[in-house]
Amino acid sequence: MRCGEALDIDGVRFAEQSGGEGLLCSPCRMAPPEFERAVAWGLYEDQMRELIHLLKYEGMQSAAEPLGRLLARTVEMLCDGDAPMGRDAVMMAVPLYPAKQRQRGYNQSVLLAEVAVKELKGSRPEWRLGAAHGAIRRTRDTESQFELTPIGRRRNLRGAFAVIDPAAVVGREIVLVDDIYTTGATARECARVLRQAGAAKVWVATVSRAQRELVAMWQTDGTTETAVWDAG
Repeated sequence: MRCGEALDIDGVRFAEQSGGEGLLCSPCRMAPPEFERAVAWGLYEDQMRELIHLLKYEGMQSAAEPLGRLLARTVEMLCDGDAPMGRDAVMMAVPLYPAKQRQRGYNQSVLLAEVAVKELKGSRPEWRLGAAHGAIRRTRDTESQFELTPIGRRRNLRGAFAVIDPAAVVGREIVLVDDIYTTGATARECARVLRQAGAAKVWVATVSRAQRELVAMWQTDGTTETAVWDAG
């Protein structure tokens, strides 16, 4: 399971799956991402959706606490399997465009990562996780992803990120953190830029995941949850 897609298998938990090793969804077969594996804790629905909405759009930074603890459990999943993540990886939040971050007042993915690192330092003291959120920057704003095709989304994000602190990246394993994994376009582009800058491996950990059937619903109804397209 590369990107975490459920592959329409009954009972599949997209974050991790017994018997799922080596399976690839159609997008990963056609255009393999440059990250090793993407995991998410739960679906973007119900209470999860409400908490993320409060954090991103209502200024309720306290919502990062329960969500960050879930993110910590998600990061732990990356250390399972035949090819686990290294225990001295560096966590990096997907950056917001500076104007958007100033408007919001914070980057919600940084808040989630900070809670997760604190949680993991308590529960996994043998790990040597670090954080370097400023190492990658969003260099330009991009148009809404909502009405774009998967290829169009990747083109839209091409060149939107840059590594500005290579020393924090070269030879390191990076855990890219975001709140929602939607189509994977953002994660793919960040991973490409990080690998190009010398990262040994890139892993992706998100709190929630929008599955294909939900993405299809949002795509055909422009009035429904368009805010989800802020994510990758």
